[in-house]
Amino acid sequence: MDGRDLVRSVSVVGCGRAAQGLRTVRAAWRRRRIDAAGLPRRGPERARVPGEVRDAEPGPGGGLIRFGRSELRIVVAVNGAVFWGWDGAGPQPSYALAGSGPEPDPRAVLEPDKDGGWRVVAERATVVVSRHGAVEVCTPGGVTLRRDLPPRWWEPVGGGAARWMQRSEVAADARIFGLGGRAGGPRLRDGRYRLWNTDPGRAFGPGDDPLYLTMPVQLVVADAGTHLVFHDTTWDGTVVLREGEEGAGSGHDRAGHCEVRMDGGPLRCWVMVGTPARVLHTWASLTGAAALPPAWALGHQHARWGFGSEQEVRRIVAGYHEHGLPLDAVHLDIDHYDDHQVFTVDQERFPKLPVLAEELRRDGIRLVSIVDPAVRAEPGNAVFDSGAAVDAFVRDAHGRTVRGVAWAGESVFPDFTDARARAWWGGLYEERLEQGFSGFWHDMNEPTSFSAFGEPTLPRSARHALEGRGGDHREGHNVYALCMARAAYEELRALAPQERPFLFSRSGWAGLQRYGGTWSGDVATGWPGLRASLSLVLGLGLCGVPYSGPDVGGFDGSPSPELYLRWFQLGAYLPLFRTHAGLRAGRREPWEFGAEVLEHARVALLERRRLLPYFLTLAHLARRTGAPYVRPLWWGAPEDRALRDCEDAFLLGDGLLVAPVLDPGVRRRAVRLPRGRWYDTVTEEVHEGPGRVVVDAPLSRIPVLARAGAVVPVRGADGGLELEVWAPARGRTGAGLVMADPGDGWEEPEVERYVARRHGGRVVVTRDREDGVAEPPYPVRVRGLG
Repeated sequence: MDGRDLVRSVSVVGCGRAAQGLRTVRAAWRRRRIDAAGLPRRGPERARVPGEVRDAEPGPGGGLIRFGRSELRIVVAVNGAVFWGWDGAGPQPSYALAGSGPEPDPRAVLEPDKDGGWRVVAERATVVVSRHGAVEVCTPGGVTLRRDLPPRWWEPVGGGAARWMQRSEVAADARIFGLGGRAGGPRLRDGRYRLWNTDPGRAFGPGDDPLYLTMPVQLVVADAGTHLVFHDTTWDGTVVLREGEEGAGSGHDRAGHCEVRMDGGPLRCWVMVGTPARVLHTWASLTGAAALPPAWALGHQHARWGFGSEQEVRRIVAGYHEHGLPLDAVHLDIDHYDDHQVFTVDQERFPKLPVLAEELRRDGIRLVSIVDPAVRAEPGNAVFDSGAAVDAFVRDAHGRTVRGVAWAGESVFPDFTDARARAWWGGLYEERLEQGFSGFWHDMNEPTSFSAFGEPTLPRSARHALEGRGGDHREGHNVYALCMARAAYEELRALAPQERPFLFSRSGWAGLQRYGGTWSGDVATGWPGLRASLSLVLGLGLCGVPYSGPDVGGFDGSPSPELYLRWFQLGAYLPLFRTHAGLRAGRREPWEFGAEVLEHARVALLERRRLLPYFLTLAHLARRTGAPYVRPLWWGAPEDRALRDCEDAFLLGDGLLVAPVLDPGVRRRAVRLPRGRWYDTVTEEVHEGPGRVVVDAPLSRIPVLARAGAVVPVRGADGGLELEVWAPARGRTGAGLVMADPGDGWEEPEVERYVARRHGGRVVVTRDREDGVAEPPYPVRVRGLG
């Protein structure tokens, strides 16, 4: 018995909520007993390295290289992605890949290299394998982007999952981004990062790691080029990073280092090389196109844990109408459930929920429901009974149903890695649709099981189907939420085939974008939490999840009027624009912060509504190209080192640069500009990049700049689409894309390309078509001519 755990048990039981506290103590000890009985004991281990090359066997897109104690499979796909797997591992099975994965590129050929090694030459990269198993990825010009040293395995003597370690080197000037949702990012500094989806159990800030959504995806940006690397294993692991140092011209540069350690799973890796846009496009083609949110989900959404009743929802909605504030959705938290039980409604507080939903829908407002995975373990509970009938719940190594503790009390958890369980769970959303809900946010799905001590999740020995392969929670944990999102998305498409499903999930893994987006989770109220909000959205976008956003105002506490307003102004330019707060936190309605904040918030809301056609265009482009809505300033110029280190501003698409205010009392701020001419969108003042400029940031707005030549689709005064064109510099042209969304269905809009040319003091805008040029079918408003 661990004495510290005993002390924690006593303190939890005595903390006030005795019934729930006692449950968490029992759950913690129960989980420990289950793992003691069900996990294989790790005894003596054998260390192993690949050894020397013996021979090679060419195959489609590459081939198989055999070493003394392992073998390496290399395949270059037709989309340019490079795969390699040790011990002969192939790309499948994989939870990350969409479908069966890409086809091999027949032009890529395995051939001998110097010193007994081998290489595969492809269009976008050359892979060089040394005779001892080091793997180098080089540009077509021969510049090394990364070098993976020979891996090492530790295998239990009695059999079982082998731990492994892979060390890599990147250029001294490289900057690394990604690894999922990291509050301290988006650029990842020196340190240790865990790959285990985790509920921190409290509001978090920049120093907290890991969080709810981790994934082994790194985007590496260096002078020589950009590449994305993905280690495709779902097991618990860590990544240790150390940035390189340049020798100030002495030639003694120190390379950047990365060490990946995994507790099990295959050692297999994907690498994509090219510009940031090309790399993210390749990643999307590998892991699946991003789900397209309905148009209303790109507006403003209001949530709270603790609305409490239909009357309170109506009061909040009436407040938005009374103050002239646009509102597109209202979210109901767990307090609308009947005693916290999922797929139920409290009939006393919400007696006519479908009527409320219909009233709101007539006003253009949708209802969104929270959905937790935990199911109260109680016979007579309809969800529990129906799940037990199809054997849907996670079991332990001895075949007993695993129980944990959640908001509903003693609970069981569906095994979303089982196709039967996914079909059963997805069918339950019919009840939500009948109640009038139009969208869903998945919470507590790391999964979280409350615990007095230890990890707040299921036992590591809990068994999962893993699509028929079988395994335990060590392998299934990180993809639990991904599979829950799949269950909901696929069945919602069947239940409401004419509407695009809307869901976002607190947890997930590589490929989550196929089913929806995510949000920050319980970000702490405070200026550090505001800064972390931007870091999370930028980092997740670079991992292939383009739709995300924070709890505006922070989850806990009471933000000052200034903090709330600056958070609100940032949120107005992020994909998911949602105010939210916890049960005991301060209010989040704009009118609760005084007349001045209310007026400035109204301006931000109206600007978000005006930009809705632009957000819809960015959503369609994210689906087709993988490019996130929110992009780092270096997106179009990764060779600019100053931009690579800039984390306090971002590009919204290609046309706009947003510079939020992230510190108190700031009324002017410095902005690092990419190359070109930029206009202040309010004053139309001109700034020239690259370089650093200082701009006004009054309390009434945050600085937003438009790129010269940008063509931005906006909502006109009459509600129709119009083109806002920012004058190109003399001798230059500009352009922009428009995808006019016909509604919330599945019809694919045409990609319309518009070109802006300057002729003397005039700007002429034309539409490029396959059969020539034409006049724009929308009104055009030119700005920036003085």
